[in-house]
Amino acid sequence: MSVKIDFDGETLYCRLSGEIDHHTALPIRLETDDRIENSRPRHTVLDFSEVTFMDSSGIGLVMGRYKLISEFGGDLEVTGLSNNAYKVMRLAGIDRIANVKKGG
Repeated sequence: MSVKIDFDGETLYCRLSGEIDHHTALPIRLETDDRIENSRPRHTVLDFSEVTFMDSSGIGLVMGRYKLISEFGGDLEVTGLSNNAYKVMRLAGIDRIANVKKGG
């Protein structure tokens, strides 16, 4: 699992790849939180386009980032989700706190 993070002055782009599970979620969380706290973006995008597997840790990852981002008045977009991950995110209510989109 890896995360590539870019910031354009307003939007923080976090491109996730590989598997998200209880083993890989912590390093992703630490890296994204550090960048969020340092840049305080108005908008954050979590791009799941290259995620090959996700368990409930993915939901926790999104919810935790939402809480942090909202402290700074920012908003969250979750994009690039597979059909199954999209359904899981909606069932978990993530679509009520973030803009949730399926992949292309």
